[in-house]
Amino acid sequence: MIQRYLFLCFLTIILSNDLNGQVLQWRGPNRNGIYPETGLLKKWPEKGPEMLWSFDGLGSGHGSVGIGRDKIFVLGMPDKSGIIYSFNFKGILLWKREYGPEWYENYTGPRSTPVVIEDLVYFESGHGTVFCYNTNTGERIWSVDLLKKFDAKNITWGMAESLLISGNYLYCTPGGKENNIVSLNRFTGETIWTSQGNRQPAAYCSPVLIKHNNTSLIVTMTAESIIGVDAITGQLYWQVPQLQRNKIHANTPVYSDGMIYCSSETAETNSGLVALKLSIDGKSVTVKWRNESFRNLMGGIIVKDGHIYGSIYRKNLWCCLSASDGKILYSSDKLGDGNIIMADGKFYCYSEKGEMALVSATPASFDVISKFQVPMGTDQHWSHPVIYQGLLYLRHGNALMVYRLKQSLF
Repeated sequence: MIQRYLFLCFLTIILSNDLNGQVLQWRGPNRNGIYPETGLLKKWPEKGPEMLWSFDGLGSGHGSVGIGRDKIFVLGMPDKSGIIYSFNFKGILLWKREYGPEWYENYTGPRSTPVVIEDLVYFESGHGTVFCYNTNTGERIWSVDLLKKFDAKNITWGMAESLLISGNYLYCTPGGKENNIVSLNRFTGETIWTSQGNRQPAAYCSPVLIKHNNTSLIVTMTAESIIGVDAITGQLYWQVPQLQRNKIHANTPVYSDGMIYCSSETAETNSGLVALKLSIDGKSVTVKWRNESFRNLMGGIIVKDGHIYGSIYRKNLWCCLSASDGKILYSSDKLGDGNIIMADGKFYCYSEKGEMALVSATPASFDVISKFQVPMGTDQHWSHPVIYQGLLYLRHGNALMVYRLKQSLF
């Protein structure tokens, strides 16, 4: 117990003083599922890595944790109101605040992952309200009802966007016909610009900022398209059809070497996994290939060294595809399908069956090194894991669990 206490004390000091200048946001610093960690365990004990602490009582929810300088934030819904929780790195609850009605119609609870910039934390409710809170005091700084202000309608399973911030700009997608994508001042919530985009409803997608040569683009997916708009002005540059029968596009686009990869579950045409090649100025794209048999609804993909890794929705299959032509190199049934992140050369796969697995995947094979059954929580296993400074943060509905992935931090 003394050793564990000292470990947590030193851990708090280290985490409080080292963010490496990066914002740890939805699916990592670059929103591509890759975390810049090193020195992690190459194999886990039979029952999984050591659980350092847990919190059981968040309420319903599917979002991941957001991490700042010295605090952890996560959203939950104990009844019909949303709560933002603030913890320190030892697992002590610092404060919690009720922010208003949350999504309870179906698959209940908040979907958004908080993003922390200095002493402010931002998130979006399932009812489409964006909030900004002070990380130290829990004071609400501002809030904006996107649907009301920008004349948009909510979607079938509630707004699920994790907000994107760059500089003073906060980007989000109300999905209105006149105000499709908008940029807000992150300090005040005031509108910087609005874009008609392609005038389609939102589609559960969290946008990504792409800096391609001299152009900065916001890329996201709306109900029936992938779109790219100028990050400074909101000007629509291009759109590409992307269909899914329920208009769900929950995966964030991934950028790599002048290419954009977007993955959805399927419809009859223009669906599945598509590769878009950006023009030199980024103001147009061409479809390089499309694979409609790779059906990934919300588990995310990893693009690494010319290959793409991810699972096929509800088929219990994990695949490796060639990034050059989209061909599936193999499919493995060694693990239930789910979501994927990467750190220190290994993949961390969290299946919808509640399996948390450490995986070595190459273009030739998919090998499960270690796995354990997630011991706590409620409802669906949809929240994406987070890795930061040697710790694995795993949220399953009502519960947050924190695991040690390093032998030592010193």
